[in-house]
Amino acid sequence: MNNYEAVFILTPVLSEAQMKEAVEKFKTLLTDKGAEIINEESWGIRKLAYPIDKKSTGFYMMLEFKVDPTAIANLEVQFRRDERVLRFLTTRHDKFSQEYAEKRRRNRSSKKDAPVASETAKPEVK
Repeated sequence: MNNYEAVFILTPVLSEAQMKEAVEKFKTLLTDKGAEIINEESWGIRKLAYPIDKKSTGFYMMLEFKVDPTAIANLEVQFRRDERVLRFLTTRHDKFSQEYAEKRRRNRSSKKDAPVASETAKPEVK
């Protein structure tokens, strides 16, 4: 089993529930093929570099997973068939990109655990 990362852009006209349903569709497609979902990130709605189907923004999603290489072809066919997906890119991690992804996940989790500025002690002013 290899480590992969799939980044896909969903059309911005979807509601929050429709977007989550589309992501769940791809996750279940992967898990049905025996994949292990390592990480899922929603990058939110972002401006596209150029218009796609007369749309200038899109919901960016990223999935990291471990799966047998034969499942990737099926995943990409489903990306192409789903009209909610504007663009997608699936890449296989080599050892260096896998180390970078693990480091990035650790940094993101440590930032979530760090106290917010309002929670930290403020110096007294006299």
